[in-house]
Amino acid sequence: MDKAQKPGAGVPAYTRWINRRLARYAAAAAVALRVSPNLVTAASAVLSLCGLWLLLLRPPGAITGLAAAVLLAAGYVLDSADGQVARVTGRGGPAGEWLDHVVDAVRTPAIHLAVLGGWALHTDASRLVLVLPLLYCLLSAGHFMSQILAEQLVRRHGPDHRPEPSPSPLRSFLLLPADTGVLCWVFACWGSEEAFLVAYGCLFLFNLLAGAASMRRKYRTLVSL
Repeated sequence: MDKAQKPGAGVPAYTRWINRRLARYAAAAAVALRVSPNLVTAASAVLSLCGLWLLLLRPPGAITGLAAAVLLAAGYVLDSADGQVARVTGRGGPAGEWLDHVVDAVRTPAIHLAVLGGWALHTDASRLVLVLPLLYCLLSAGHFMSQILAEQLVRRHGPDHRPEPSPSPLRSFLLLPADTGVLCWVFACWGSEEAFLVAYGCLFLFNLLAGAASMRRKYRTLVSL
């Protein structure tokens, strides 16, 4: 299963050392049970959806937030496991990769729309506060599209051998606020509106700056091709 792991270079710390290691066990179980990669992808989507429904249907609280965080984090584990299952079993293909990206494309903005809905339905959050998840939704969707499209364009028009980013552990820790796993576990603060707002707002600001830097870097790379 180790050979099915993606390179860790430039990957945020939680994804690199926690999520992918947990995904390795999930992938091993899926292979042993003869579960297809697409079914693992579907299970990832269902777990994430259950976590988001909790945020929408239940008033903010410690138990609701922790349950949502666990479900979202579990969905993220399976999001890494499906690719490992595909690589180990040789059952991957364009359709499976497409399905994985479609689920990610929906889940990425849905997390922030669930925050917006939860605040609007169950709290007295001001209009200014409600703008935050809308902005985060636009940022995350734009950044996701930027990454996917840049990878495809570089693959099509770029050289066959490109330098890999440095696998520096320090870089991985510096990227923690941009880690999807960190965003999942922030919902453990959902029971405290003030604590969640501060943590969520800080993640937004970091991702705004990191996303701008990433898009600038990708644009310069594409210009150089």
